[in-house]
Amino acid sequence: MNFSYKTLHVCKQSGARVGELTTPHGRIVTPVFMPVGTRATVKSLSPEEIERSGAQIILSNTYHLHLRPGEDIVQKAGGLHKFMGWNKPILTDSGGFQVFSLAKLRKITDDGVSFNSHIDGALQHITPETAIDIENALGADIIMAFDVCSTAGVSHSEAENAMEITLKWLKRCAEHHSREDQLLFPIIQGNMFDDLRIRSLERTAEYAKCGIAIGGLSVGEEKPVMYRILDLLNPLMPKNMPRYLMGVGSPDCLVEGVLRGVDMFDCVLPTRTARNGTAFTSRGKINIRNSKFAEDFTPLDPECDCYCCRNFSRAYLRHLIQSDEILGGRMLSLHNITYLANLMNRIREAIFADKFLSFAEDFRKSAEYVS
Repeated sequence: MNFSYKTLHVCKQSGARVGELTTPHGRIVTPVFMPVGTRATVKSLSPEEIERSGAQIILSNTYHLHLRPGEDIVQKAGGLHKFMGWNKPILTDSGGFQVFSLAKLRKITDDGVSFNSHIDGALQHITPETAIDIENALGADIIMAFDVCSTAGVSHSEAENAMEITLKWLKRCAEHHSREDQLLFPIIQGNMFDDLRIRSLERTAEYAKCGIAIGGLSVGEEKPVMYRILDLLNPLMPKNMPRYLMGVGSPDCLVEGVLRGVDMFDCVLPTRTARNGTAFTSRGKINIRNSKFAEDFTPLDPECDCYCCRNFSRAYLRHLIQSDEILGGRMLSLHNITYLANLMNRIREAIFADKFLSFAEDFRKSAEYVS
C-alpha cells in the first residue's frame, strides 16, 4: 500500500483528533475540508488559486467525468492530476449519489444500476466493476465504492434493501480493485435507522484498509438527526484510519462533525452559494446582494487575508454579483473555500491545544455558526 495514517494528537478535552494521511501525491493533515471539483475543476477557480486557499485535496466525480469527457480521454492525458493540472491528492466519488440525485429514470438491481443520462437521455448501465474501472482510469488517489443512497423518510425495509445492495456491491468493488496506488474507501449506509447503521458499519469495516466513509447523511434530514447518527457511530468506528462524512460542508456541520470523530468533509456548498452571492465570514453568513452593502466599502471579511478580501469591497462585490459578472462568483468562491480552510486550521490548532470542546462551545455562540 502507498498509503498510511497516523494520529498526531488527541484533544484531552473533547477526544477530537488531528491526523496525517499519506498518499502518492502528498500528505493530508486532518480534519480537512475538500473543495469539490465535480468535472475536474472547482468552478471558476484555477488550481493555483485552490492551492493558495489552503486546500490540501479536492474531490472530483466519476459520474460526471464518465459522461463527459469520458475516462478514456482523462487516462490518455495521464490521469486526473495531469489533465487538470493539480499535483496534490484527489478523491473521486463513485457516482452513486449522482445516480440517486440526478437520474429521473433509474432501475437498481443486484447487478448494478441502469439510468438515463441527465445530459442527453442516453441509457447508461453502471455496475460495481464498471465504477471501479472508471475510477481506475481517472487515477485519483482515493476512490469510493459504488453504493446506493436512500433518501430521508424511506421505510426501514427500503433503507435495509439499499444497505444490503451497497454491501454486495462493496464486496464486488473490493474484489475488482487492484491498483495499489489508489485507496478504496467503503461507505457506511443505513439511512436514519440505528440498527441498520450499526450493522452496516460492522460489515463495512472489514473492507476499510486506510479510510472509511459515512454516506447517506445530509440528504434531507434535520441536522440533529445527522448528529445523532454520528454520535451513534463514533465510538464504534475504526480508530486507525480517517473517517469521511460525505457531502457536508457548512461551518456549523464541520465543527459538530469533528466533535463527533469525523476527519474529512466535502461539499459543493461554498462555491454554489458563492455564485448566488452568499459568503461565510467571521461575522456571520451574508448575502452580498443585500442593498445595505451598496455603499459598504469595507472588505468582505476584515479577518480574512484571501485575494478577494485584500482587494475588493463589499460594494464592489455586490455590483459584480448584481451585474452577473463572472469575477463576482469567482471571488466569493475563492473567499468561501479559503474561509473553510482557515476554519479547519483553527480547529486543528484548538485540538493541539486540548481546547476543542471550548472552541466548539464558543463557535456555537458566534456569528460564524451557520445553521
